[in-house]
Amino acid sequence: MDAGFTAEQDEIRRTLRELLHKRCGPEELRAAVDTPAGHDPALWTALAEQLGLPGLALPEAYGGIGCSATELALAAEETGRVLAPSPLLATAVLVAPLVLALGTDAQRADLLPRIASGALTAALAAPTAGLALTGDNRGDWAGGGRAGGVQARRTGTGWTLYGEVGPVPDGHSARLLLVAAHTGGFARSRTLLFLVAGDADGVVRTRHTALDATRPLGHLQLRDVEAELLGADEGTDVPAALARTGDGAAAVLACEAVGAADRVLERTVEYVKQREQFGRAIGSFQAVKHRLADVYVQVQAARSAAYYAAWATAQESGGAARSASLEGRWRETGGRVGGLALAQGLEALRSSAGEAIQLHGGIGFTWEHDVQLYFKRAAGDELLFGPVHRLRAHAADAASLFAATEVPV
Repeated sequence: MDAGFTAEQDEIRRTLRELLHKRCGPEELRAAVDTPAGHDPALWTALAEQLGLPGLALPEAYGGIGCSATELALAAEETGRVLAPSPLLATAVLVAPLVLALGTDAQRADLLPRIASGALTAALAAPTAGLALTGDNRGDWAGGGRAGGVQARRTGTGWTLYGEVGPVPDGHSARLLLVAAHTGGFARSRTLLFLVAGDADGVVRTRHTALDATRPLGHLQLRDVEAELLGADEGTDVPAALARTGDGAAAVLACEAVGAADRVLERTVEYVKQREQFGRAIGSFQAVKHRLADVYVQVQAARSAAYYAAWATAQESGGAARSASLEGRWRETGGRVGGLALAQGLEALRSSAGEAIQLHGGIGFTWEHDVQLYFKRAAGDELLFGPVHRLRAHAADAASLFAATEVPV
């Protein structure tokens, strides 16, 4: 693994940071989350047209830029710094890889160019609680790859869906829904993915009042909705595909969390240099220096883990030949490096935001200040994608880290 960035990666980060600095300041952020969609369509258009962000990790044959998941994760780090609300996670990180991996040639040709251009936003309607934990349906982790309360029934002309699912990131506003649903009855139940237009007859969508307003969530009700099967084969191993997507999404989310943690730490350092007590800046007190130094170390460790997860995910998804050492490390974590990195990123973000609230004093926890938004992002992501201790426990289970072994006598 080369720990340095390429010139192209540095340019992506620099250009995106400049654009977000101009278009997604604190006032713009608060105005965007108060809109019905929960994000600024003009900003999304700028991200798509000027930077090609939705198609960053899509092949050039489908209108994408042809970069890897690593570049997408680095872009998420920049959006995380300003908590930019956008359909990037739902569209480019969750839905696009599944369409690319499982869709027919016709479905790819129809959907992926529109996703890459930013004209089509999409949402994955599957149980997001534990998305990064998605795997088989055994033991304590049962339900990770299941479809929740949505049932699929074959009709004479196709499929119909009935049930409800939520919370779904951007599910209330996405133009395309990728719905995970049960089919085959109780005895032979299996999960398949279906394409549904956001405005299809029988779809009822409402926006959740979420803890983290910068990541808008929706709730879906499907009442005999006509749907199109993703792919041509009903025997597709959808839970395995969701597992791969979940781990890749976790790596992107880890970078996003690191970006947010780094920014809130920067703001805290700036503030303690200005706030005075007993006639001197509180940043000069040794206790404050030690607390911020501990957070800095935690953020840097989380950044290293996130970058490695993004690189490893890109190697896996790209089908590149991997070294024996990488193959071994991948097996040791059960292919869950993203979940481990996400756990460390969320822990760093919670610590960084928590210290920021404490050191900002009375203004730190008020609605008027932005620090509370970062703390809510950490708490909201844990509610959506799994708490830190469960992310780590699942990786340990997948790697059989604590499996009982026979001791030779």
